Parts: sequence; structure tokens; C-alpha cells
Amino acid sequence: MGVERKKRIQECKEESPVLMPNHEKLYSLANTGKYTTFASLPVSSTARGSFMMVNSSGRASGQKAHLLLPTLKENDTHCIDFHYYFSSRDRSSPGALNVYVKVNGGPQGNPVWNVSGVVTEGWVKAELAISTFWPHFYQVIFESVSLKGHPGYIAVDEVRVLAHPCRKAPHFLRLQNVEVNVGQNATFQCIAGGKWSQHDKLWLQQWNGRDTALMVTRVVNHRRFSATVSVADTAQRSVSKYRCVIRSDGGSGVSNYAELIVKEPPTPIAPPELLAVGATYLWIKPNANSIIGDGPIILKEVEYRTTTGTWAETHIVDSPNYKLWHLDPDVEYEIRVLLTRPGEGGTGPPGPPLTTRTKCA
Repeated sequence: MGVERKKRIQECKEESPVLMPNHEKLYSLANTGKYTTFASLPVSSTARGSFMMVNSSGRASGQKAHLLLPTLKENDTHCIDFHYYFSSRDRSSPGALNVYVKVNGGPQGNPVWNVSGVVTEGWVKAELAISTFWPHFYQVIFESVSLKGHPGYIAVDEVRVLAHPCRKAPHFLRLQNVEVNVGQNATFQCIAGGKWSQHDKLWLQQWNGRDTALMVTRVVNHRRFSATVSVADTAQRSVSKYRCVIRSDGGSGVSNYAELIVKEPPTPIAPPELLAVGATYLWIKPNANSIIGDGPIILKEVEYRTTTGTWAETHIVDSPNYKLWHLDPDVEYEIRVLLTRPGEGGTGPPGPPLTTRTKCA
């Protein structure tokens, strides 16, 4: 196949290739706006397989051509591999080749694999270990980007979906959702099967494409390693999606998207309800059913103090109604309810106060 690909490269350089309409197209190329098709060979249904050549000669910097694979819905571990080729007469790089993985029809985001600034010595093989499985689906997009003043060719050939793990690119285990309360640290743990190298690059990629470097990597054993990263995007109630990406010498591994769920600690909407008053006690109903924020409620507390004092006392409430004991006669008290949901930082601010006075002795 190496000789055959070399022959096809030479044919493309000698001719003016066009996309022939009578061939079975396995991909589509953008042809309007900033996404400009440079040049491409026909996609053949013969034994030679699919093939695309991009001619960057005479193009402005940043012009792009896209190769879109069919949408994939995989049920088990698999590997996508392909060959790429960069050539130019003056040995300067003709541009860049980026690979994107778009999930469930979402945004394209940032590349999960790319190469630029090179001229290859023949064809180079790369792998994509993508851990997205049914019922989710994904699409692989190849993008060639031209570089002004650097004529040459960028080619992609033999894109295959293989029913076995990649040999060089690590495969991620399922990335789990993370739930935290507003303002708390959120940490994702990326676990991959394969060998870890100091030269590998690991990062966390958000649904919108923003990348965050993974700082802590730990080798579990000779076939597995893990990496953790803290996410600072917890200032407000939200749901966002992240995935792990690794770039190794043999290609890239991409995990599934997991959700970062940021919950708001609960606060009662209404003040406590006063049920009965004595000289040394107050019966109240916490009124904790209507809240601002998120449940479930795992703890209810009553905080009370005199309106003229600086001290405050807090009691746990474990019944629908609660009696405050040992109060002073004819004193005005301020009573609030505190609610807590699961997780660190799950206690919300006190609700609105009930202000009332005990009876005279």
C-alpha cells in the first residue's frame, strides 16, 4: 500500500485533481465562506480506498478544507486509524492538519489531534481511541489549514474503523459526572488504559472547546494510569460538560463527555411560622418546604438570638414543629432557619427572620 499511495501522490502532483461526481463520496467538503476546498482527489470505491489531497499553493493563510466522516454509533471498544502526508518542494510545511470529534451534533470545539510545521518522510499513521458509545454518537472531522507562501500538499488516506483497541493511543475508561455546591472545588479523574509517557499531553476539554491542562498524573500499573484536574467554573448554579483528551506519540485518546453539575445550597423562602408563645418558650414551624436553591434537604437547623444581643445559638430540627426552651420572659427574639443539602458547602444562607417576643412572667 505504501507504493500505491506514493504513486497516487505523484499522480495528484502531475494533474489538476477535481472531485468527480460519479464516485461514491464517503465524506463532504465545505466549499463556501472561510471553509474553502483547495483540491481533492475522487473518493474511490475500488480497492485503493478513500483518499483526499489538499493543494495549499496560492492560498491565503487560514483557508480551510474539511473532510467529514459519517456519523458513528459504536457499541464497543474500537479504534480509528488513518495515514497522513505533508509534502512541499522547498521542504517548508504547507500548513496544518487538525482532527475534531463532534459528539451528539454538538459544537466542533478544539482539535483533539493536530500536526503542523512538518514535512513528513512518506506516510505517517495515527490513531484515535474514542470512548463514546451508543446511545451517544459522534463524527470525526479532518481539517486542513493553509499557510500563505508555503506551497505544498496535505493528504489523508485509509481512514478505518477497527473493532479492537488502538495499539498506541490510550483508551479512556468512562468519565463520571461530578456534582458540587456553588463555590466548591470540582475535580475530574481521567483513567486510561495504556502506557503513560512523560511526553504525552493530557488535558480536559469543555463542551465549548475550552481546554484545561491536567496537572497531576499517577501511574496505577503498567497498563493503566490516571490524571486529575480541578475545575474553577463553580461560581454559580450551572451544568457544563467536560471530557478527557490525551495526545501521545501514536495518536489521541478521547473520553466520553461527563457533566459538571453545580448546585445552589437551599434557603427557605418564608420565615418560620409562630405556633405558640410562653414566657420561656416559643413553638415554631420551620416552613422549609418552599426553598430557593437545590435539594434534597438533609439537615434543618434553627438559629435564634435576641434582637439586641450579639450571640446566636443553633439547634438541629428533626420534627415538623420545634420548641425553643429556656428563653427569657418579655424579650424579643429573631429566629431563622438554615437548610443543608449533600456535599461540602451545602448549607445555604439563613432564611428570612421571624421576630417575636416572649410573654411576661
